[in-house]
Amino acid sequence: MINTIKHDTEIRMQKCLDVFIKNIRKIRTGRASPSILDSITIDYHGSSIPLFQLANITVENSSTLKLNIFDRSMISVVEKAIITSGLGLNPSSVGSDVRVQLPALTTERRNKLVKVIRSESEQARISVRNIRRDSNDQIKFLVKSKKISEEDERRTQERVQKMTDSFIKKIDIVLSEKEIEILNF
Repeated sequence: MINTIKHDTEIRMQKCLDVFIKNIRKIRTGRASPSILDSITIDYHGSSIPLFQLANITVENSSTLKLNIFDRSMISVVEKAIITSGLGLNPSSVGSDVRVQLPALTTERRNKLVKVIRSESEQARISVRNIRRDSNDQIKFLVKSKKISEEDERRTQERVQKMTDSFIKKIDIVLSEKEIEILNF
């Protein structure tokens, strides 16, 4: 039972870290990256499909993405989806290709992006701490129902705390790397 709790705790904390990394990957740093468009979905014949399934996305140069749309009839739909995505991008089409020029980042915009990623990191830390609290509650329940001893409770809670500290440190490392990437590009 204790091993199950520790294993589930670690898996859930890893998912929090993965979601945090995925969320900040969308925040652009002035360098063109196909992952910027990962959150965009297209309504294709009645179903919502990620953009990368409808187009080949490549980096043309440091500030331009090139999308080769497989179905030419979807070019205008793809352009509209990029415009309305809230990413501040303005695509232009040439034949079956759509080019997305990334605007240069100003100092003010860079500082706003840093605030956004700090907020995301705090949400990730809160999620990790909530998982710790849930695990400790499960452990306390096992002690109350006399399924484990108080010594096992203490050791398991220490292990859960070490996992929590480890994942929070990983979040902080990812945050500092992204801050440097945003501020120094």
